[in-house]
Amino acid sequence: MPSVPGHRITVEQGTEHVRVVHDGQVVADSRRPLLLHETGCPVRYYLPPEDVRTDLLVPSGTRTHCPFKGDASYWSLSGGPEDIAWAYPAPKSAVEQIKDHLCFYAAELV
Repeated sequence: MPSVPGHRITVEQGTEHVRVVHDGQVVADSRRPLLLHETGCPVRYYLPPEDVRTDLLVPSGTRTHCPFKGDASYWSLSGGPEDIAWAYPAPKSAVEQIKDHLCFYAAELV
């Protein structure tokens, strides 16, 4: 992982109940999120793909790069908002636990 003074990322197993709902439809529901804590960012909840209605998502052409986590791929809701979720298919070794877990902009704790 690149060394930046004061920058830190940690990943821990959570027990929070996290849901993603769009127009009344549950897109994701998990009680086993991974919590990613990164300096200067809000806590992000990475959900196992088994807890996500991946049949409602379509891959997007959006890709981003984070020097600390790696390259992210994005998904849009079929017939709905674009780029609502992202995942790291090959994350940096320091955050390898988040591999293939999806993170949503609109995740809420229940």
